[in-house]
Parts: sequence; C-alpha cells; structure tokens
Amino acid sequence: MNRRTFATMFASSAAVLLLAVGPSHAEPKVGTPAPAFSAVNSEGKTVRLSDFSGKTIVLEWTNDGCPYVRKHYGSGNMQSLQKKWTDQGVVWLSVISSPPGEQGFADGARANSLTAERKASPTAVLLDPKQQVARAYGATVTPHMYIIKPDGTLAYAGGIDDKATARPADIKDAKNFVDEALAELKAGKPVSNPATRAYGCTVKYSS
Repeated sequence: MNRRTFATMFASSAAVLLLAVGPSHAEPKVGTPAPAFSAVNSEGKTVRLSDFSGKTIVLEWTNDGCPYVRKHYGSGNMQSLQKKWTDQGVVWLSVISSPPGEQGFADGARANSLTAERKASPTAVLLDPKQQVARAYGATVTPHMYIIKPDGTLAYAGGIDDKATARPADIKDAKNFVDEALAELKAGKPVSNPATRAYGCTVKYSS
C-alpha cells in the first residue's frame, strides 16, 4: 500500500467516525450559568431565557409519542407538577426538539392541541426542531429536566424521578427529584440531589 492510498483510507475512516459520533451534547454543569437561548413558542412568539430573569425556571424536554412521557402525562403527574409550581410563580417551559418526520414532532397548532387535550399547564411550549436549545443544554432524553435559579445558574439537571420505567404504577412510590428541588429552592435551601440520571426516549437530533 503506498502512502497516498493509506492517506485516502485514513481520511475516509475519519469521516465515517465523525458521522458515527453525531452531534455533541456539552451539558452545562450545575452551579454554572444556564445557557442563554431563544426559541419560537407554540403561539409563534420568540421567547428568550432572559425574558424570565429573576424567576425560577423549569425546562422539560417532551415527546408525546414517548412511553416515558406518556407515563407522566397519562397519569396526570406532569400536569399536577406544572400546575403546582406555576401557581407559585415558577416558569415552566416544555421543549419539543423532535425534527420533522421524527416521533414527537409538533408544530404550533399540534403543540397547542396537546396542551389542551392533556390539560397541561406549562408557561409556554417551545418549538426546537433544529435542536438548538437541546444542544445548548445537552438534553438526551424525554423527559429530561432542568431547573434554573432566579440568579440564572443551573440548580438541577436529570430525571423527573428515581423510577426509570414507563409504568404509571411506579409513580406513587417514586422520589420526585424536580418537586423536591423546587421545594428546597423555595425554602432557601441547597438542592440535595442536584444531578441525577435522566431516563426516557432519546432526543432525536438531526445531522
């Protein structure tokens, strides 16, 4: 094998490796500033993280076709959590990052229909079909949950609870990390479980 042939094979192998790796997810660390973003919501309005400066914010990655998401919406668990905390001034942003043609994709009309059908109570539903917000946060699954403190730092990143199943029956015995973290922040306490393992369906990243 001559040097030119080897170089060509090496370059081709490197290209295949890069395609196999896919998009990188540089998840921000708890305690550091939450990544800024802007996204269009289901009403067609541009929403920026800075719009909610001084407030506690929850980011919830969602995909209505995912059985893990259905576990929490079908049981009413997610809606109850949304209502409990938005009633107390928390901003709750549900993020749909599925691209067109993939499970969970929704345009504004579909997102609004889902909110009404499920009697959900997010502050807004953000449409992220190019995964710009998902990439900024390193979101990997649905539901992947993040909490941002009023000072703009990330307070929590991980799963909604400690029962990594799609069975609604497991909710009653689960430790809800999001509810716990929000209660601790409201009481002025540090979050006792700031980073946990997120579980669910893979976020569909486009190339």
